[in-house]
Amino acid sequence: MASITQPHVKVQSAERARAESRGRLHAIVTYVVLVLICLLIVFPIYWMVTISLKSARDIYRVPSLVPHAVTLDNFRTLIVKKHFLTNIRNSIIVATSSTVISVLISALCAYSLVRFKYRGQGLIGRLILLAYLTPASLLFIPLSVIVARLHLGNSLHGLIIVYLSFSTPFSTWLLMGYFRGIPADLEEQAMVDGATRIGALVRILLPLSLPGLVAVSIFTFTGAWNELLLALIFITSDDKRTVPLGLQYLITGDTFLWGPIMAGAVLSALPVMVLYFLAQRFMVQGIAAGAVKG
Repeated sequence: MASITQPHVKVQSAERARAESRGRLHAIVTYVVLVLICLLIVFPIYWMVTISLKSARDIYRVPSLVPHAVTLDNFRTLIVKKHFLTNIRNSIIVATSSTVISVLISALCAYSLVRFKYRGQGLIGRLILLAYLTPASLLFIPLSVIVARLHLGNSLHGLIIVYLSFSTPFSTWLLMGYFRGIPADLEEQAMVDGATRIGALVRILLPLSLPGLVAVSIFTFTGAWNELLLALIFITSDDKRTVPLGLQYLITGDTFLWGPIMAGAVLSALPVMVLYFLAQRFMVQGIAAGAVKG
């Protein structure tokens, strides 16, 4: 009996050892792949920061991962001579204003499409998605006519209104998915207790949708912060340029001021990075909720 059991135990031990070996190999391959992905993501950022800290002579030498002499001349040129802080201020005003207005309008619109039943409801939802998917290159001509008739050309107010044309449909479509995942019974109970429809929206639905609202706000802010085409069309004054325009005008003809360009890229990325860092918990919850509830 012992002679039969002993080979069986040896077989089990060998299988266990092979399974452990495969598990270790799988873990090693997984970590190697993750490290490579992290390097692919982080290296462009590191290279951008490195170029921004190099002098013009070092930039055009043989590429090196570490600057020979760290200098802040590129940042000084960008801030003092190119007035890049004005571009950042303009982008903050435009992106923040368009985000707040867009989320307010989108919350009411998404609530109407999700909670009420009326003729053409599905068609309106599809039209909102179609409006978001329409390329901006097809919209700038009619938008130019509207902005000109409103006498809002070359102004931040006009640019905010223009940005609402793509941010509001996007925000509405995302918020519809979040609102569908919240039971209507909660609002009905609040209205039974005496709350109005708007009161139920403000006190029940919006607090429960906070991760989704934060995620939509950050996506909308990022889209307005990075937008170039419409800003290039509607803004002509130097003191009203946004961050993408400020970076675009650092390129003159075939001359690329790589040092100031990379310094501007670093400065323009900092607000968005800080925003994502502060709201990363809500971003994860909001994206996961939208994926399940959409």
